Amino acid sequence: MNELSELHARVLWAAFGVSMVFGWVAQKTHFCTMGAISDIVNMGDWTRMRMWVLAVAVAMLGFYGMGALGWIDLSRTFYISTRIIWLSALVGGALFGFGMVLASGCGSKTLVRIGGGSLKALVVFFIMGVSAFATLRGITAVLRVNTVDTVAWDAPAGSLPAMVSHLTGSVSSNLGLVVALLVGGAMLCWVLSSRSFWTLDHLLAGVGVGASVVAMWWVTGYLGYVPEHPETLESVYLATSSGLMESLTFTAPMAYTLDWLQSYSDTSKRLTVGVVSVLGVVVGAFVYSMATRSFRWEGFRDTQDTALHIVGAVLMGIGGVTAMGCTVGQGLSGLSTLSLVSVIAVTGIVLGALGGLRFQLWLVMRDV
Repeated sequence: MNELSELHARVLWAAFGVSMVFGWVAQKTHFCTMGAISDIVNMGDWTRMRMWVLAVAVAMLGFYGMGALGWIDLSRTFYISTRIIWLSALVGGALFGFGMVLASGCGSKTLVRIGGGSLKALVVFFIMGVSAFATLRGITAVLRVNTVDTVAWDAPAGSLPAMVSHLTGSVSSNLGLVVALLVGGAMLCWVLSSRSFWTLDHLLAGVGVGASVVAMWWVTGYLGYVPEHPETLESVYLATSSGLMESLTFTAPMAYTLDWLQSYSDTSKRLTVGVVSVLGVVVGAFVYSMATRSFRWEGFRDTQDTALHIVGAVLMGIGGVTAMGCTVGQGLSGLSTLSLVSVIAVTGIVLGALGGLRFQLWLVMRDV
């Protein structure tokens, strides 16, 4: 059991290190999904969207590459399921997307901004965490379970490679990697077709964030995998909340972080990779901010600014849990598995963000 405890600690430290890198890279390169959508709508600038697509491609190729090497079991993740909760993914994604515009960024951006000195983001973190916990186990959880979660499609496959296999009858063990190479390769071609994108920060953003997602898959799916637990005699993935391998995601982990802080003396509460990832992103962003002397305290501008951030935080907490992930959880980690639910959730997030941007424009025009 001592060896198991030591391995558990190594998994947590590795997850903390990976998330620190994520926070450092995101702070340095201004990596932000909401910002990418906003740049396109307001300025016609696709640079940050190319960063995001590059990150997805790197994460996807890394995930299926490790699967082909036999390092991880591609099926042991909650993203891939034949029960497609499409309405939850779409509605939850839309709520999250709208909320992240009001709150000046998604969950990961909130953590990065905390590391840079934003007290606004700290308020968003607490409210988003409480809203997420309520949607996991509280009042909005009851509403979620009895409404959108009841609408589902029992599909023959839960991921794009599995769907291709079902339609073609192929049983090739390398089909997933082939599909990932085709999809990821197309993404890379589009990203790198712009010569103006070829700068150190742009490439670092996409490769660094994508590699962080891959590294976390390795930490939980390979380093933390125990084929036979000495007590249960069953295989187990150490330090994960789902009992399966996990990668970076931040909505539910924010809720678990608040729960851990409030229940620290409860020995039954054990640290998970999600909780240490939340802390790691803040620390990574803080280290970069201090090293470059860019750390700045930031507060709310006025009452309207405060109200918008509060409402945005609530929508992100509810939406992120309902959609089973945020712009990182579904948008990067989920899409890296080529999950069909993740595609739907990301579609909802983008639609919600577009609605949020239109709402912001309406507020500006109203006050003119």
